[in-house]
Amino acid sequence: MFKKILKWVLILAGIAFIGYISVLLMIMSAFGAFDRDYTKEELIEHYDLKRAEMHALKSYYQSIVPAHHTVKIEFTDNQKLNIFHISTLDEVTGKTLRDNNWDLEIESLKVDSMITALGWSRKTLKTLKAKLDEAGCISVTNSTPFNIGFQRSGMGMYFYNLFDEPIPDSLRANYNDSCTYVLYTDQVVLEYGGGAVGPQCFPW
Repeated sequence: MFKKILKWVLILAGIAFIGYISVLLMIMSAFGAFDRDYTKEELIEHYDLKRAEMHALKSYYQSIVPAHHTVKIEFTDNQKLNIFHISTLDEVTGKTLRDNNWDLEIESLKVDSMITALGWSRKTLKTLKAKLDEAGCISVTNSTPFNIGFQRSGMGMYFYNLFDEPIPDSLRANYNDSCTYVLYTDQVVLEYGGGAVGPQCFPW
């Protein structure tokens, strides 16, 4: 009788342990614990390889975003958007209206309303996704400087900042702090944005 009870106790303990490990691995995966990190050398190599595609992406994006709008969009895949933020400057009040959105289905009424307001269509999104794929990147923002998201790693993300003009000497230190920013050329800055948890500075 004792052996039978012990057997079931061990079986239940084993099941509980396996369940605990499974949940732990799921949580770690959700927070990107198994995502790879990228070095500055890898980002530089990628930029050198995809420079033409990145600048073609920049030109295309600047041509489709309406005046007084800043749009940040990040694709999860061909069906989903991880981020779709629209900031609109009201010329009368001088205030900026923000519509921030996460985890959207591309084929949804919400996305349809947003792209209609921008004068876009689903074909626009398809073209944009293709250009991002060609550049080997996942996000884009028509900010100043122009920002292209390379890849995520856990809760952090790697970016390229493309300046229209050479960075003035007064700003060089800001864009070469060896943590968030690494200056590559006088018009290209690498960036690492840390998340709520995990590394906060650029991996070296």
